[in-house]
Amino acid sequence: MKTAITVWGERVSPVFDSAQKLLIAEIIDKKVMNKQYELFDPDLPHLLAERLTKLNIEVFFCGAISTIPANTIELSGIQLISFISGDVNEILRVYAEGIPIIPTYLMPGCKCRHRVGQLSIRGKGKCKNGTRGGGGETRGRQGNGQGHHK
Repeated sequence: MKTAITVWGERVSPVFDSAQKLLIAEIIDKKVMNKQYELFDPDLPHLLAERLTKLNIEVFFCGAISTIPANTIELSGIQLISFISGDVNEILRVYAEGIPIIPTYLMPGCKCRHRVGQLSIRGKGKCKNGTRGGGGETRGRQGNGQGHHK
């Protein structure tokens, strides 16, 4: 499985909309392999989604992300795991080993339910950090719900 993660130094870029670099990695037999970096323009999410699709990316990790790029990525059939923070190599290793990312790597202050396994789950009502969580829809690679804040 191929994954991509927005990076700032060695950490997940805290805000997708200002990120410019991706770490692309393959997960094979529970190990992170074949890492490479690519630059991208967050102001052109449709071009990023096209590039991710051409690279056969299945899972995309990022920090905070606004609705338009989140929808663009998800509508491309890529699983979006958003509002994540921490060391990129550690997050990729943990994910490869099948250890849950949520809640350990959820951004500080974000108490919403976001992702469980291969599904994203929207919390109901408002998160404790004041942002909206949504209405309980789910989204895997083929669903139409949203797993990010609005």
